[in-house]
Amino acid sequence: MLPEMQELIDREREKAKRNKIKNRPIVFSTYVMVLVFLCMFGYIIYYMSDKAERTVANASNKRQDSLSDFVKRGDIITSDGTVVATTEVSENGDEKRLYPYNGLFAHVVGYNNYGRAGVELSQNFTLLRSHVGLDEQIKNDLSETKNPGDNVILNLDYNLQKAAADTLGNCRGAVVVLDASTSDVLAMYSSPTFDPNDMDAVWQTAHTEEGESSALLLNRATQGLYAPGSTFKVITAMEYIKEHPDYESYTHTCNGTDIYNSVSIRCSNSTAHGTLDLKSSLAKSCNTSFADIGANSLDIDSLADFSEDLLYNKDIPFEGDASKPVFKLNGESDKSYIPQTVIGQGDTLTTPLHNALIMQAIANGGHMMEPGLIKRVEDAEGDVVKEYKPKSYGQVIDPQVTKDIIPMLEEVCTSGTASQYMAGKSYTVAGKTGTAEYDNNGNCNSWFVGFTSSDKPDIVVSVVVEDYTSNQISGTYVASAVMDAYYAGK
Repeated sequence: MLPEMQELIDREREKAKRNKIKNRPIVFSTYVMVLVFLCMFGYIIYYMSDKAERTVANASNKRQDSLSDFVKRGDIITSDGTVVATTEVSENGDEKRLYPYNGLFAHVVGYNNYGRAGVELSQNFTLLRSHVGLDEQIKNDLSETKNPGDNVILNLDYNLQKAAADTLGNCRGAVVVLDASTSDVLAMYSSPTFDPNDMDAVWQTAHTEEGESSALLLNRATQGLYAPGSTFKVITAMEYIKEHPDYESYTHTCNGTDIYNSVSIRCSNSTAHGTLDLKSSLAKSCNTSFADIGANSLDIDSLADFSEDLLYNKDIPFEGDASKPVFKLNGESDKSYIPQTVIGQGDTLTTPLHNALIMQAIANGGHMMEPGLIKRVEDAEGDVVKEYKPKSYGQVIDPQVTKDIIPMLEEVCTSGTASQYMAGKSYTVAGKTGTAEYDNNGNCNSWFVGFTSSDKPDIVVSVVVEDYTSNQISGTYVASAVMDAYYAGK
């Protein structure tokens, strides 16, 4: 090869090498842009298939209201077919939201003006969607008629809701009934209630001094925070069982009053219960026995961890507004806080729904289920659009501990503090009473939380009645009536 030709080839190779080096940033940028494009395209596909509907359905999305220009809001119906919210259309086309049972379902179903609340809020998008057939949609469009919205079917049972309201009467408080295996919400009643058909008057009353003191719009079942009183002894007892496999050998001599960690603890009416084991301590709700357990026999950090396993200091997995339960005690706390805390006083706070979930987990072998309010969605023709399945929260209690505690909870109902209303029924009841002081004058709220048919649990009932000191209506009395209503319908 001629020297001139070789020199030319070498120059061209050197030039190509330099160009390749120069082009590297361009090539890299091209690859990056292609990758970014592919990622964006992939996210769009993912968003449209998985997240778009949830974004539109978010209760805070104000654009949902525009759907009401084309769709008549669907009905809200209980599991037994009772329509608890519907839309009435006048001859001139004006729409009015009606609640046929006035205040009976007010807190759980909610309202649709002055903002929204309850199911009317959480299921707003669902109620403003329509899945009627294409032929009917075309027909409605041609006649300038709105399409009928989908209907929301609740797990609520009318008879249980009515029994809760009738028995609670004028007392302030709340009742929650759950399916023992699925945590489906069968009843949820809060008193005092209000009439969502007349929100003008309700809103005006709620902002008066009297209305504010009564917390009229507060759903006490999910948002009312109360000291759990002696219902917390169930958690204390389970923690003791966990830490002491020989729990059956536990004994305590109750003299009616005693001092633990410099704190004076007395039993109800200073009753001296005598010598007790753990089962009779729970059945008689002996304060000194449980204060003794807390002060001398428990790992307080372990009790705190167990309480958090049972959703204290955690968000309740519920589709509506729910207050977070409070438990402040730990191993670094002043020891003087222990005696009151382990018997359900002190700074501990819970809601009726939360207390029901703890008992549901016990009834279900330690497996807690998330409370479910919605059963399914149907179109206006009754065809199922969406089915809601029970959701597991997880295993929160050792199954063996639940087996150990259930006979003790049965004893509470056969010969203990709940026996006046729970003994002698045609079905078994396992549960716990609670009397929780809310001031320094001895005034208290009354609790009952428990479940029926302990061999194969049916329902969980949680009741709190405020100001038991004055009205003398106990949570046990209310729970008994609700349980009887359940089995009367079987």
